[in-house]
Parts: sequence; structure tokens; C-alpha cells
Amino acid sequence: MVAALSPSRAADFMQCPLLYRFRVIDRLPEPPSAAAARGTLVHSVLERLFDAPAAERTVEAARDLIEPQWAALVEAEPALSELVGEDAAEHAAWVAEAARLVERWFLLEDPTRLEPAERELYVEVDLDGLLLRGYVDRLDVAPTGEIRVVDYKTGRAPSELFEAKALFQMKFYALVLWRTRGVVPRMLQLVYLGNSELIRYAPDEADLLATERKIKALWAAIERAARTGDWRPRTSRLCDWCDHRALCPEWGGTPPPLPEDSSTLALDPRRAGQAEVAVD
Repeated sequence: MVAALSPSRAADFMQCPLLYRFRVIDRLPEPPSAAAARGTLVHSVLERLFDAPAAERTVEAARDLIEPQWAALVEAEPALSELVGEDAAEHAAWVAEAARLVERWFLLEDPTRLEPAERELYVEVDLDGLLLRGYVDRLDVAPTGEIRVVDYKTGRAPSELFEAKALFQMKFYALVLWRTRGVVPRMLQLVYLGNSELIRYAPDEADLLATERKIKALWAAIERAARTGDWRPRTSRLCDWCDHRALCPEWGGTPPPLPEDSSTLALDPRRAGQAEVAVD
């Protein structure tokens, strides 16, 4: 069975090996949140807006997409409706916040001047027997062939302390694109709608080779943890938002017993390589 790794699971292990275990081996449930649902909605609206001719990609057109896109998401996953509530005022406030996030995008980019080459693009490459795979929100390709990788974030831009983590995801995508297309992306762009901020980074081959080495070392560490069963926690400020803190030894909890086939589950490509559309 070919091994596989997605940027989400790679980020989990870097953040906390125990979190990787909880999500990949134990598959502990994590309650969906209204904020995550709003992120999914905003991503959907920004993707669908480009179906319209350039001149019609206005703020008003984007706002008009919110309710029908939400209805489509709820139809596909009815449980989403429970996150917003049945109260009309509560629903209106939730939709208004989604609209504000969409409107902020227009302060950062002009969709009438953009023609994305790809939207929600699935990318994959075999890196010496390890499949790297994920979804890119948007890929812009200039007439000269230069590539820009764009990712939407509905949260706020991170502090410098956490900026490297956000860029790792983008370098992961850039590495896959480089290895599949033979072109180093000219620009990696993170669009933070929470505080109307752009983070841009221009990678070079040295950056992507370093990312490749990091991913290989990371996978070796995951394989080692799978062999030994040593999924030790790593505390950080992110613990405050962890759904599994009650089971973490660092917070007085006790993890569930490891399944007998934990070493196999930890490396299962359907789990470790689960590609997700990021909505944070």
C-alpha cells in the first residue's frame, strides 16, 4: 500500500503527535462549529463567483450567492443547519458575518481582473513512495506561465510566531506543483479575511528542496511513532482550542488504549493522506 500525507495531517503531527494519533488512529469525533461552517460557506461563495463573467463579479453578486450556496451545503449535509440555529435573528446575524468576510475580500483582490486557471484544485505527487496530496483554493497562471497559489482563510492573520506554520501548507502545495509541472510557483498568497490582510511569499528551489527534506523527515518521525506507539503530546497555546484536551496527559487526562492495529492505522493513506479543503 502506497503511503500518503496531506498538509493537514502533516500540520497535526508538527503541532502535537498525540493530536495526529487522535485524528488518524482513534478518529475521535470533533464537534463541528458555526465558525467552520461559515468558513466552508465563504470558500464556496468565492469559488462560485468566478462562474460569472468578469464584469459581473461584484460585491452585490457575491452577497446574492450566500443564501443559495448555504442552502446547497445544507442539502448536502443537513446537520450543518443545526450549527446556525433555527432562530431567524440568529441566522441573520450568522449570514451577516459571512457577508462581511466576503466583502473584505473585495478590499484585497479585484475579481473582475482575475481569471483563475483552477479552483479547488486537487494536487498529488509521488515523493519517493510517499504520496503528497491536497486541495489548492485557487491557482492563477500568467500568460508568461508564472504561477500564483492562493489560499483563503476566514480567520485573522497569524503573528510572526505562527506565520511559518501557515506558510508550510503553501510550500507543501508549491512543492507538489513544482514536482508535477516543473515550475516553481512565483507567489504563494494567503488571504486572511478576518482582518483583511495578505501574506505573500516568493519561494525558490532551495525553499522547496528544504520543504521536501522536512516532509521526508516528518514522515520518518510518523513511521517511528507508529512502530513504537509513542505519540507524546506537545503543549502550546493551541491547546486552548483542542477538542481533546480532557484526554491529554499534559492536562490530567488519559488517552484511550491504542488499538492493536494502531501501527497500520497510523500510516493508512486513507487517513494520513486525507485531503481536505481548508476553511480556517
